[in-house]
Amino acid sequence: MKRLTCFFICFFLSEVSGFEIPINGLSEFVDYEDPVELAPGKFQLVAENRRYQRSLPGESEEMMEEVDQVTLYSYKVQSTITSRMATTMIQSKVVNNSPQPQNVVFDVQIPKGAFISNFSMTVDGKTFRSSIKEKTVGRALYAQARAKGKTAGLVRSSALDMENFRTEVNVLPGAKVQFELHYQEVKWRKLGSYEHRIYLQPGRLAKHLEVDVWVIEPQGLRFLHVPDTFEGHFDSVPVISKGQQKAHVSFKPTVAQQRICPSCRETAVDGELVVLYDVKREEKAGELEVFNGYFVHFFAPDNLDPIPKNILFVIDVSGSMWGVKMKQTVEAMKTILDDLRAEDHFSVIDFNQNIRTWRNDLISATKTQVADAKRYIEKIQPSGGTNINEALLRAIFILNEARNLGLLDPNSVSLIILVSDGDPTVGELKLSKIQKNVKENIQDNISLFSLGMGFDVDYDFLKRLSNENHGIAQRIYGNQDTSSQLKKFYNQVSTPLLRNVQFNYPHTSVTDVTQNNFHNYFGGSEIVVAGKFDPAKLDQIESVITATSANTQLVLETLAQMDDLQDFLSKDKHADPDFTRKLWAYLTINQLLAERSLAPTAAAKRRITRSILQMSLDHHIVTPLTSLVIENEAGDERMLADAPLQDPSCCSGALYYGSKVVPDSTPSWANPSPTPVISMLAQGSQVLESTPPPHVMRVENDPHFIIYLPKSQKNICFNIDSEPGKILNLVSDPESGIVVNGQLVGAKKPNNGKLSTYFGKLGFYFQSEDIKIEISTETITLSHGSSTFALSWSDTAQVMNQRVQISVKKEKVVTITLNKEMSFSVLLHRVWKKHPVNVDFLGIYIPSTNKFSPKAHGLIGQFMQEPKIHIFNERPGKDPEKPEASMEVKGQKLIITRGLQKDYRTDLVFGTDVTCWFVHNSGKGFIDGHYKDYFVPQLYSFLKRP
Repeated sequence: MKRLTCFFICFFLSEVSGFEIPINGLSEFVDYEDPVELAPGKFQLVAENRRYQRSLPGESEEMMEEVDQVTLYSYKVQSTITSRMATTMIQSKVVNNSPQPQNVVFDVQIPKGAFISNFSMTVDGKTFRSSIKEKTVGRALYAQARAKGKTAGLVRSSALDMENFRTEVNVLPGAKVQFELHYQEVKWRKLGSYEHRIYLQPGRLAKHLEVDVWVIEPQGLRFLHVPDTFEGHFDSVPVISKGQQKAHVSFKPTVAQQRICPSCRETAVDGELVVLYDVKREEKAGELEVFNGYFVHFFAPDNLDPIPKNILFVIDVSGSMWGVKMKQTVEAMKTILDDLRAEDHFSVIDFNQNIRTWRNDLISATKTQVADAKRYIEKIQPSGGTNINEALLRAIFILNEARNLGLLDPNSVSLIILVSDGDPTVGELKLSKIQKNVKENIQDNISLFSLGMGFDVDYDFLKRLSNENHGIAQRIYGNQDTSSQLKKFYNQVSTPLLRNVQFNYPHTSVTDVTQNNFHNYFGGSEIVVAGKFDPAKLDQIESVITATSANTQLVLETLAQMDDLQDFLSKDKHADPDFTRKLWAYLTINQLLAERSLAPTAAAKRRITRSILQMSLDHHIVTPLTSLVIENEAGDERMLADAPLQDPSCCSGALYYGSKVVPDSTPSWANPSPTPVISMLAQGSQVLESTPPPHVMRVENDPHFIIYLPKSQKNICFNIDSEPGKILNLVSDPESGIVVNGQLVGAKKPNNGKLSTYFGKLGFYFQSEDIKIEISTETITLSHGSSTFALSWSDTAQVMNQRVQISVKKEKVVTITLNKEMSFSVLLHRVWKKHPVNVDFLGIYIPSTNKFSPKAHGLIGQFMQEPKIHIFNERPGKDPEKPEASMEVKGQKLIITRGLQKDYRTDLVFGTDVTCWFVHNSGKGFIDGHYKDYFVPQLYSFLKRP
């Protein structure tokens, strides 16, 4: 089903003079006792950057204790699920204890695709309420108030499967604030169960922390389970009360239970509370529920024989898939191939800038063919760019041709599973054009499923691509177990039970029927259909479902009465009597948004847009066409939250440089041939020799060097503490004519007496090509002879020379490839522009397999010729979590410490932990000479060795 465009809502009010908060008491707080003294550290309800101190009784003035400026009195979550329609309320109450004004932030995560329906904020009796406005109207109201200096608001898009709602206000001393957010979502059945996730991050101890989840399912509950997601810390805290059709989950840890340890002031409540359940279901047509002029039909039969499938795996093997990502993908694919049945047919396509096929035709999944495909996958070595357009068209072509040739079982189901971690960088770059090409070429009996690898993938694009073609998309996070996630997704979509599913409601009074996007039914999932009817004309709804199973044409009939459900709901105060209307609105708006993106004419798009807008206003939900306007009773102080209309990469096109796209981006071979009378022989393609996934040398943060030594299979780390403006040589290879230098930039001010430095600029010089590349946190500048041009980090672009290829992935990474033998990756790290200390910086990654000459040197280059090391006498260190050892290297004996550094290639936000042995004193004894020996005068200077 097409979900709504994601939105990340931020209000920045810390600079707004109009929000001066009175300090009268709020009645809501009188029921609470004295504030709990709360822990410093990570929290979401924050007072930014400022703390104060107080003397403790019996202590001298020198003995001081830090006290939190903001106290969290209560943190409440109430969630009600009525027939898969979930409504959730998150409420927090805080007070500013400090003698100074504080910025208080309400920052919560909600599931991607949920609708925000309401938000309110009360500040010492002064209430701000929300209303839904058409986007242009909302922005006009916002502009009017902003002119008076009364408002601030901003929208951001989240990159994760959760979205952030973030509000910030400046609160005077003693002021009390209450935030309350409401959102709605539909629960979708996956792998045989429904999953309700509530992200809990109060950030600090709460005097009262209460989470209540009520589940009301008229169909009956088959099971309900709350898995342990807090590593055993809250054993026995969740209390489950379960009946035949209703259940209640209560999570109310005391202050003592919230503590991460008995003497700690930090909270252990930081993660997801998950409720898993399934409903009882009949083997025929599922459940048809009718109420208040709307009906909802849930259809999820399980006891059916699987239908044979024709499956094409399309795997991205571009350079960005290097390392763990590719290794886990290969391991998962080997397991997935083992799950194929003999009646299934399959093939494998792998692609970078080129397209390769394991077989040019679909092959029966015999043990011999599966084993051969696994050997092929094991030999894949990632490199180069990403040509998604041609890879998908090749897969469609193979399936279309097989159907035309009569090679496929007429009762089978055809699937394409795309696995990719990046935007297109080669061939067709415009995402909307790729969508159009796929839609125009794919047959209606093919489902396209997409797996987005990592945090930086354009997941919205993959989701649109799949939703438009009878499939679904899922993000696979690189910092988790990629292999198990891939297998879980495959299990979800790999068991087709029904095809050509059609619903019919034979009543003229049934209107506006809408459904989640489906064509085939897969085991463990669910089809949902909703519609409207006139209660004055009908007192029951009849449904007729036709579908084809493995061997049979099915006709399934269901009859639903209105009175039964009404009696059931009226007996439960937590049941949502409006669930049918909400679910119908959710499905309809999502379906209209999908239709809008595919509208054939401007007039059709305007008509659909009007329908979406009217439904958004009628049902009070934020969509890409509406804004949430939050204002006080006088209407002169306003905040604005809205969602971006579209993903910019979808509709405005992407910039590109160098090799331009040919006007016709559909390859000539993709045009299907006339139906032939004979089939072609299956032929294998040439397989590349297998090499291990390359390890890398890397420099990150301020700056931390991580040197991987392949022979020893060890990571050795060291820091360089120098001055802003200094240029350090990383690689100097005069024989190959290659230079890599980095210039340091300083933080905005010292932190704890130390000024951190980072790489703010990197220079690459390829002397034989006469190419210089300067990468800063703002631009990427390329010089070739007398020609110079610049790219922005906001571009997705590619520049190609005979031997040098530069690919820019928007706001993420620049990849430089030299003669297909060497590569360099530069990651961009953005920080909050108003952060008092931190600045934007760059990280650099150089594979240890790069073929430099024996004369290469520099802080990194010298280790391309690996020194012999011997680590021994490992022992406890001063820090119990950081053991010490001795290391012999280059004739010296050093004391080293084991710790963790970060690799940000698969997770640009949080990074992946890398274990390494740390050499102190700026690498002294491990690097040749002193670190100051590696200073060079210019960004493109070779290192002059002493």
